[in-house]
Amino acid sequence: MDMMHQQVQDVAVGPGEHAQFMVFRLKEGEEATEKAREVAGLFPSILRSMRNRFPELRVFGVMGFGRDAWERLYPQVGLPRELVNFEPIVGERHVAPSTPGDLLFHLRGQRRAVVFEMARLLAQELGDAVVMEDEVQGFRYFDGRAMIGFVDGTENPEFDTETYALIGSEDPEFMGGSYAFVQKYVHDMTRWNAMSTEEQERTIGRRKFTDLEIPEEEKAENAHNVVTNIEGPNGEEQKIVRANMPFAHVAKGEYGTYFVSYARSFAITHKMLENMFVGDPVGNSDLLLEVSEAVTGSLFFVPTIAFLAEHSE
Repeated sequence: MDMMHQQVQDVAVGPGEHAQFMVFRLKEGEEATEKAREVAGLFPSILRSMRNRFPELRVFGVMGFGRDAWERLYPQVGLPRELVNFEPIVGERHVAPSTPGDLLFHLRGQRRAVVFEMARLLAQELGDAVVMEDEVQGFRYFDGRAMIGFVDGTENPEFDTETYALIGSEDPEFMGGSYAFVQKYVHDMTRWNAMSTEEQERTIGRRKFTDLEIPEEEKAENAHNVVTNIEGPNGEEQKIVRANMPFAHVAKGEYGTYFVSYARSFAITHKMLENMFVGDPVGNSDLLLEVSEAVTGSLFFVPTIAFLAEHSE
């Protein structure tokens, strides 16, 4: 069946103007399991209702499931090929932690109000079946820049994003689904702002104001855009679809990036993380980690809307 006719979720669209990420842990017991399955079936209707009410606000939503939750909600279906509980990636100096996560909601819209309304409705429907593990409100920062001042998402594929984001015939039972990996990074802005523009550009591998690539011969071998460039067995570039958003809590002095990748294969995202935190060769870790700390890390599977509707009972 053609992917477009399977009603795929909104994994291949842009980050949007406003976003909310919610990660829930599912409580023990069959009652909580049934409630989560019910809300999964309801999710497409909530999204459709918001789009009908506010067609101009470009409302998008994604619902994903961690491995443990998937096995509880859909035991008769079996596991998507690469759905695992994410294990920490430990380098010599940096760690990509693993944190709990059963349900993921990634909500986007042109106005904060419509994103809030979706989040409120979902939390209301889930009720006391879940515990909130993490909640982040992201926003578009000027022309799509991260908190550190560089344009984010530059490495996203320009065309045919669904090819990179959606599972194909390699796992036919889950065709049209996607692997969503989320990480919350907190930046040491005091240290970052003390660096010269040239040092910052060397860290990222691009020019800060023009977003142009630094020539290959001038790049640091562990610049951020070098270590996250993954090649396949024949030298072809392996891409993921990012929908990162900056977030900030001024009163707390917390400034960060919520990283979310949607990928046809989690192996690509995992290799990027290994290059960043461990290094290739070992020890050649990402320069950006000198000023950025990953504080969460969870993997989810995003099924098609058709799957959610079919398995809602």
